Amino acid sequence: MRRLRSTVEGLPPLPRSARISVFDLVRAGLTGVFGRPARAILSALGIAIGVAAMVSVLGISASSQAELQAKLESLGTNLLRVGAGQTMFGDPAKLPEDASAMVRRIKSVLKAASMANLSNKSALRSDKADPRETGGVTVDAVELQLLDALGGKVKSGAWLNAATAKYPSVVLGSLAAERLAVSRPGEQVFIGGKWFTVVGILESMPLAPELDRSAMVGWDAAKTHLGFDGHPTTVYERSQESTVDKVREVLPATVNPKNPEEVAVTRPSDALAAQIQAKATFTTLFLGLGAVALLVGGVGVANTMVISVLERRSEIGLRRSLGAGRGQVRAQFLTEAVLLSGLGGVFGVLLGLGVSIVYAMSNDWPVALPVEAIAGGVGASMLIGTLAGWFPAGRAAKLSPTVALAAA
Repeated sequence: MRRLRSTVEGLPPLPRSARISVFDLVRAGLTGVFGRPARAILSALGIAIGVAAMVSVLGISASSQAELQAKLESLGTNLLRVGAGQTMFGDPAKLPEDASAMVRRIKSVLKAASMANLSNKSALRSDKADPRETGGVTVDAVELQLLDALGGKVKSGAWLNAATAKYPSVVLGSLAAERLAVSRPGEQVFIGGKWFTVVGILESMPLAPELDRSAMVGWDAAKTHLGFDGHPTTVYERSQESTVDKVREVLPATVNPKNPEEVAVTRPSDALAAQIQAKATFTTLFLGLGAVALLVGGVGVANTMVISVLERRSEIGLRRSLGAGRGQVRAQFLTEAVLLSGLGGVFGVLLGLGVSIVYAMSNDWPVALPVEAIAGGVGASMLIGTLAGWFPAGRAAKLSPTVALAAA
C-alpha cells in the first residue's frame, strides 16, 4: 500500500513505525513483569496452583493406574471364581463334593482348587475368649492346590502339605494373623473347640481378599475335627488366557450338571479393572477442579494487567509520542501477560511433578510422568495469559499519546 504523504508542499512523508524484534518484545515484557516482583509473584501464584493441581492429579493417577495395571498383569486375568448361588426357592445352594475334580477335566483348565467356608466355626486366640467376638476372622477348609491356583505366597512358615492337612494345623491369612495377634508359626489358635497349630502365614492375596481374613485348615482335618460335610462353597480355576470366556460358559454345567443355574461364575480380576476405571473417573473430576483454579488464576492475571495499564499511562504516552504504533504497545502488554502466566505455569508444572513423584515413591508406586500433562500445563497457562491480557493490551493500545501524557 502506498504511504500517505503530507498535503502540505515541501514536508517529508509521515514516519513509519520502527519494527520491534521478538527478542526486544520478550525483554520489554520481562522488564514489565519483574518491575513489580511482589505483584507478579502473587499473580503467577494463582496460575501455578491451578497447573500444579492438574499436573499432580494426572501424575498421581498415572502412577496409581500403572501400579494397578502391573499388579493385574502379574496376577493374571485368567482366574475364575465358581461359587454356589441359590436354588429356585431362594435357599442357599451347594456345590457337589467333586466340583474341583470336575473342573479339572476341562481341557484348557490349568489349575483348580476348592475352598469351603465353615460359617458355624470361629477362630479365637484363647479358649477363654467370647466365641461371638471373632474380629471378622473366618474358618475355611481348603484343598492343597489352592495356594498354587491363586498364585499366593507364604510370608512365614509353610503352606499345608499332605501330612499337616490331616492334623489340627492352620494357615492364617495376613489380616487373620494380625487380628489374632499371631506373629510367627508355632503358636496356637482355638478353632471349633480344639487347638490348632499355626504352620504358616500368607501374604495378602488381591484376587482373593476374602482369604486374607481366613484361618485355613486342611480338607481332611476339617472333616475329622470340625464336622465338615465335604461340600465346597467356592472353586478357584485358572485356564489359558485365550480360553477364559469359553471356559466361563461351560463351568456351570460342568460343576453342577443337574442344576447349572445354581452356579455363579465371576472373574476376580474384574475388580482391579474396575478400580482402574474408577480412578480415571475421579481424575476427570479433580481435573475439573484444577481447571477452575486455573481460571481463577487467569482472572488474577487480567486484573494485574488492567492495573498495570492504568499505572503506566505515562510510559504508554511517551512510547506513542516517540513513534511506537498501537500494534507495538498491544504486543508489549500482551507479551507481559503471556510471560507472567507462562512463568506461573512452569513453576506449577515443577511443583505438580514434585508432589506426584514424592507421593508415588511414598506408596512404592512406579513413577509415571504424563508428558501430555507437562505440555498441557505450560500450554494452558500461556493460553490463559493470552486471553487474560488481550483486553488490557487492547486498552493500552487505544490510549492517545496526548491523553496518556496528560493523565499521567
